[in-house]
Amino acid sequence: MGRSGTPSAAFWAALTGVLAGLALAGVGGWILARPPRATLTLVPPPTPAAWLVQVGGAVQRPGLYAVTPGARVADAVAAAGGLTDDADTRSLNLAARLEDGAWVWVPRRAETPPPSPTRPGPTPASALGAGPINLNTATAAELETLPGIGPALAQRIIDYRTQHGPFTSVDDLLAVRGIGPTKLEQLRPYVTVEP
Repeated sequence: MGRSGTPSAAFWAALTGVLAGLALAGVGGWILARPPRATLTLVPPPTPAAWLVQVGGAVQRPGLYAVTPGARVADAVAAAGGLTDDADTRSLNLAARLEDGAWVWVPRRAETPPPSPTRPGPTPASALGAGPINLNTATAAELETLPGIGPALAQRIIDYRTQHGPFTSVDDLLAVRGIGPTKLEQLRPYVTVEP
């Protein structure tokens, strides 16, 4: 301090330096403490949802399969494990494009070929002109011509019929393991119950 009790110029210079240092430290701390800027990350476009198709008939593992949109009948057959030895592909267009919800049926050599080999779609027995299948007399091969019925399920239908007697109604199929309300409605147009 000076003689008059007022701060000296050196004091003011030191005070100004301290305040400037504190201000710079505060700004620097603020810069370091703020969250980093979000970085832009490029992601690939979303993959289109898979299509579901049902594959039946002369394939290794009949069933419901997910395929890539735009897939071909050959892709669906491959997803089902490929063709069986008795498959008849003369009436099946393996290059045909699928659509979501399609039903691909691979006929066996003994079956009548479907009416249109270029269109992958359902060709159950009734579509082939054979009429509804009688659940009480159908063989395993006849049952396998139905939509969604492969060898295992066809055998369960026959086993149920053998153990419990003839079917009295199409609705009795609900008692067969593997057949629920949705599958029953899918089968209803193609089956009948006769003595």
